[in-house]
Amino acid sequence: QVQPVESGGGLVQAGGSLRLSCAASGRTFSSYAMGWFRQAPGKEREFVAAISRNGGSTYYADSVKGRFSISRDNAKNTVYLQMNSLKPEDTAVYYCAADLVPNGVSPPRVTWEYDYWGQGTQVTVSS
Repeated sequence: QVQPVESGGGLVQAGGSLRLSCAASGRTFSSYAMGWFRQAPGKEREFVAAISRNGGSTYYADSVKGRFSISRDNAKNTVYLQMNSLKPEDTAVYYCAADLVPNGVSPPRVTWEYDYWGQGTQVTVSS
């Protein structure tokens, strides 16, 4: 199993950028699809981005497409979320999640498919 740990959150002005990192313990990181989700106060947790085991396939929510980019480095057991052109509506706690999937399977885009979750990192975008 893996244990994701997020970092890189903070306060940024609208239009700015942040890069979130998620380091996952365990020897089989490359066996997991990885996803980023976020949850704003009073709202449900929502999908942001996901990446396949080898990084060859990525998926994004429409609200972040063209602004956010997900990537992974399996040698470092780490997945990243580069966030550009941030908006106040991007303010949320961002969570990293891992799902054990067979090779070639697309990463899931729903919360209930993921097995392991980090504690989250706060991102606040001021207007």
